[in-house]
Amino acid sequence: PVHSVFVLFLLSSGLHEDLCIIGCSDTDGEMMYSLDGEELWYADFINKRGVEPQPSFINHISLVEGTYEGAVRFVQNCRQNMGVFRQLCFVSDPPSSPMIYTRDKVELGVKNTLICHVSGFYPAPVNVSWTKNEQKVTEGTSINVPFPNKDGSFTQISRLDFIPQLGDVYTCTVRHPALNQPLTRIWDVEVQQPSIGPAVFCGVGLTVGLLGVAAGTFFLIKGNECS
Repeated sequence: PVHSVFVLFLLSSGLHEDLCIIGCSDTDGEMMYSLDGEELWYADFINKRGVEPQPSFINHISLVEGTYEGAVRFVQNCRQNMGVFRQLCFVSDPPSSPMIYTRDKVELGVKNTLICHVSGFYPAPVNVSWTKNEQKVTEGTSINVPFPNKDGSFTQISRLDFIPQLGDVYTCTVRHPALNQPLTRIWDVEVQQPSIGPAVFCGVGLTVGLLGVAAGTFFLIKGNECS
């Protein structure tokens, strides 16, 4: 896929980065806006609408009416120019080793989300696949649109909703044209057991304390008998 990136710096109570990214392939298209690294809006071409994935605790920023229709036109123009872009020589950068971690603290039987973080690649996108106990998993998976980094590379995050069960092993595999072979990270379900050290030490201390009390009582009684 070919991506065009436009960066605009605005000065308003400091330096801000306002970014628009437009991308397309033979079958897919992408257009998104971000501010200071936070995604404000993206075009959902499947449901034919604009989406504003902004958290509820910030002042909501809305784009002008007609932004989605403009995105459709931009992607159409992008596809028309793909033939020219493909004749250019692009440098490919492979992604760094992906990071895999859970969204929340792991509790057996409690729904959680595995996150596979991939960064440093160009061009976008990467292909991310998941397995559970060596079986491919597609249900409950998702991946965000490629997000540009300041150095011109991209970042993508794939998620897998799952229920941790002891002994299960998950893998996240990343594929990219610049890789000679896929990158795979493994994550297995482990629940940290609480340490028994403090309880043992407390028990030993209590036992020693009781023995001390008993010994003191014994000598006190003996002393009274002798007197």
